[in-house]
Amino acid sequence: MTSTENQTQTFVTDGLEAMQRPSLITRAFMRVVALAERLNLSCSKVGNPAVYDNAVFPWAAEIEREWRTIRAELETVLLKKDLLPGFHEVASDVATITQDRDWKTFFLCGYGFKAEQNIRQCPETWHIVNKIPGLTTAMFSILEPGKHIPHHRGPYNGVLRLHLGLIIPPPREKVRIRVGTQICHWDEGKALIFDDAYDHEAWNSTERLRVVLFVDFIKPLRFPANLINWVLLNLAVFTPFIRESGDNVRAWEKRFFAEADALRQRAG
Repeated sequence: MTSTENQTQTFVTDGLEAMQRPSLITRAFMRVVALAERLNLSCSKVGNPAVYDNAVFPWAAEIEREWRTIRAELETVLLKKDLLPGFHEVASDVATITQDRDWKTFFLCGYGFKAEQNIRQCPETWHIVNKIPGLTTAMFSILEPGKHIPHHRGPYNGVLRLHLGLIIPPPREKVRIRVGTQICHWDEGKALIFDDAYDHEAWNSTERLRVVLFVDFIKPLRFPANLINWVLLNLAVFTPFIRESGDNVRAWEKRFFAEADALRQRAG
């Protein structure tokens, strides 16, 4: 190999390694996140269990009472289920745990962006989820028959997660989620609240669809963790991942409603 070829290969190799290495800003941000996570644990107003007693969040009962209204809007969405995106097609980081279209989503909002057309299709659901203090993300999470979401953890413990059971097929023991060491089951009309910063995985080992309303909300924290958490969550809106996810949702939303209109016109 000539000297020029050696230099070219070194240049390419160094360039690829640089692309794969996190930037200084990213590494600094992740160090701040790690410090914030430790502070969140010590400043939590609600403790740090993997799975919460719903009584800790009195508003959860009101969300449960509205489940049939939410499900009615979901059923309209599911008429066009085959047009819905796989989760990884919207949130690229999810591609590390799933790359098929057996985990589908229908987004309403996420970290500063709103899926306006989706919201117009589900106005009652949107009204209901906005009753949740500190709402950051809301969507329908749809697992096809036989889907297993492998173990993973959420990126940050400054938020908690709520799943409201909407379509939960029998038998109950085959539709489950593990959070930490706890195995939980969804029930229609019931909320499951947990900390997704714990390692968790989910199964739909039935022959029918499983759907939950998927919500993230800000974890109740004492000062100064609550202030730092607010700053980090608002900065997240400007990260490449969140911006890319917002762009993906908007692009999919435009395509989804165009294809849905075309199907209606052909049917008419």
